[in-house]
Amino acid sequence: MSNVSQHLLSGALSGFASTIILQPFDLLKTRIQQPDHLNKPKHSPLSPQSTLIFRTARDIIHSNGVLGLWRGTTASLLRNVPGVALYFTGLNQFRAFLATSPYFAPLRAPSASSYSSSTLPKLTPQGNLLAGAVTRVAVGLVLNPFSVLKARYESSYYSYNSLGGAFMGIIRSGPSEIFRGAIASSLRDAPYAGIFVVFYEHIKSTLSSAVSSAPNAAAIPIPISTSAAVNSLSAAAAGALATLATQPFDVLKTKMQVRSETKYRGLLSTVAAIWRQRGIPGFFDGATLRMSRKIFSSAIGWAVYEGVLIAMRST
Repeated sequence: MSNVSQHLLSGALSGFASTIILQPFDLLKTRIQQPDHLNKPKHSPLSPQSTLIFRTARDIIHSNGVLGLWRGTTASLLRNVPGVALYFTGLNQFRAFLATSPYFAPLRAPSASSYSSSTLPKLTPQGNLLAGAVTRVAVGLVLNPFSVLKARYESSYYSYNSLGGAFMGIIRSGPSEIFRGAIASSLRDAPYAGIFVVFYEHIKSTLSSAVSSAPNAAAIPIPISTSAAVNSLSAAAAGALATLATQPFDVLKTKMQVRSETKYRGLLSTVAAIWRQRGIPGFFDGATLRMSRKIFSSAIGWAVYEGVLIAMRST
């Protein structure tokens, strides 16, 4: 199997696993972010009231049963499986390209005896920041129609008879609907992916060094389970930091993609609408759910992706 095929397969499996497991988090986040919530809550903007989350989940289960929490899973798979596969593959290819530049290549190459939980190209923090941001934005723009479809399927504001009919409806509406929320998505994705890759590689390098310096580490082969644990912990920590930094843009994206009012048609008008109705807390609606979802999806996604790569290359 070619190198590109390996990354595509690993990324697709990663996207499939994280989507199936964590769809309820995405659904609840969309439902909490979609309304105006004119009555300002007294809770911290970084800690939305847990009662709102449980009440939303209870209402969904009451109306549609437990499986109602997985509403929109097919649309999410259409967005996330190719999206994650393209992102991981593009990230690897772009990192390999940047590694040929003396500006982005690390000054010290890892020694042959040092342990690494990754098979990916090594870059400087600047290289990782650039690679993550550019790749994530490029993939996001290409798949933005599926992002709109995903958000609307998770929303309670839309009722579609079929997935194909919903998608063709978005396409027929023209570029304004196809790329609805694309700017907000890019403003969220560029810093998120850049910050994530920088912290992920740094934390992973630190944990890998700790593993390699342990007694008998050089004499005993490092099992795949240890690599998976290192990658999961690194991805979870990086995902938490990157999510908190980009939460306001996620709220903007959701509002623009699921609301049809004129005030949500443009980026600046959406910012103004949220500010008038909710103030600063409005830009952090759903932060707890998104944080939880990103921590788990990062841990699952990167562990599956790098684990499958290591397994394929070791056979």
